[in-house]
Amino acid sequence: MKTSNKLLYCFTIFLLVGASAQGQFLKKLSKKAQKAAERTVERRVEKETTKKTDQALDSILEPGSGNGQAPNTQDNPAGTPNGTNENQTNEGPIATGPKTLAVYSKFDFVPGDKPIYQDDFSQDFIGDFPVKWNTNGSGEVVNLEGSPDKWYAITNRSLTVPNMSRKLPDDFTMEFDLKVTNLSRNTGSGAKLGIYLSETPNLSTSENNVLANLNFCQYIAIGVQVDNNFKGDPAPITNTLQRDLRQVYQDVVHVSIAVNKNRYRLWINETKIVDLPQFIVKPDMINYAKFYVTGINEEKNGERVLISNLKINEGGVDLRRKLLAEGKISTNGILFNSGSADILPQSMGIIRQISQVLAQDGGIKLKIVGHTDADGSDESNLKLSQARAESVKKALTTVYGIAPDRLMAEGKGESVPVGDNTTAEGKAQNRRVEFIKL
Repeated sequence: MKTSNKLLYCFTIFLLVGASAQGQFLKKLSKKAQKAAERTVERRVEKETTKKTDQALDSILEPGSGNGQAPNTQDNPAGTPNGTNENQTNEGPIATGPKTLAVYSKFDFVPGDKPIYQDDFSQDFIGDFPVKWNTNGSGEVVNLEGSPDKWYAITNRSLTVPNMSRKLPDDFTMEFDLKVTNLSRNTGSGAKLGIYLSETPNLSTSENNVLANLNFCQYIAIGVQVDNNFKGDPAPITNTLQRDLRQVYQDVVHVSIAVNKNRYRLWINETKIVDLPQFIVKPDMINYAKFYVTGINEEKNGERVLISNLKINEGGVDLRRKLLAEGKISTNGILFNSGSADILPQSMGIIRQISQVLAQDGGIKLKIVGHTDADGSDESNLKLSQARAESVKKALTTVYGIAPDRLMAEGKGESVPVGDNTTAEGKAQNRRVEFIKL
């Protein structure tokens, strides 16, 4: 009996102590939950306040860009490695489907104004390897069904290099169109297009370089991986900028890259994905572009990586300062559909800069002069150049709210060439738009 009483007594004490400890634990847990809830509310309030502030600033700084709605943004992930900064990129969803001038009205990519290399594969035969390229694998020029445009299909596990006649300068831009066929849930995380800016034109990546990997995986969202690899660099950058690009890659996308010495920026369509101010550790070691495809299964899934309309230009400077200082600029970066005056949306970075000059100084008036290459008759080119100048004027007035009486449009056709009309590079130089202060 005594033993039973002792056991009963101990068991009772255990229950009382356990209940007390449980009560204290629940009390602490309740306080933590309350604090977490308070932090969540604070973050929500701060986010909404920031959004309203952005809308107000947009209505002041961008009076012609729409209804003053702030872009859709998401919080940046904390703890990005090696000090990389995503604050300069747009975090909202990337637009898919048909592109419009309004969508691109805040696109701030400005292509260089001196062509270095370009290839649309128009001079290549379907089924052949493109003549202006080199590879350690294979590839061929193809058509997409229903389109006359030609594309270079890069074979899986192939490193391929455009045969450039000169090294890349400190300031340059690179653009190309990209299409990946037959993407599906079977497209894995290893499916990538690596865009290298590298030291030599050799078919190798074991040298000083910077790399952006576009990942085409469809069952999870991966985004864009960036790496820089410079011998002796004590703090190399390796980062993956998380973005959901799965639906974007179902369509043709336009990739734009701008390098200004140490700074590296990359856009997909109108959205800036990468902006790294010290990515190019040794600018003198970045001389050539290379492309590498991996993880693509053509035989089983019909997947292929296609690129077209590659343009590499020297420059990419701030045209606003140049126009104010010199009173005149000429640019090859305002692009049109072939044979028409329809402005391609990726040209809006330049037009946006021109609008900012006009908005800053209400006394400035500009003449917009269109030029063409020598393909076609003199009469048709003169008419086309005039229509293109009018299209640029219309974009400035309708998208950015510039008064029409401050702008004059003129076409000069093929009459004032600045390049050789017998070469693709020379024709690209001649297809240009000038802005002249009156």
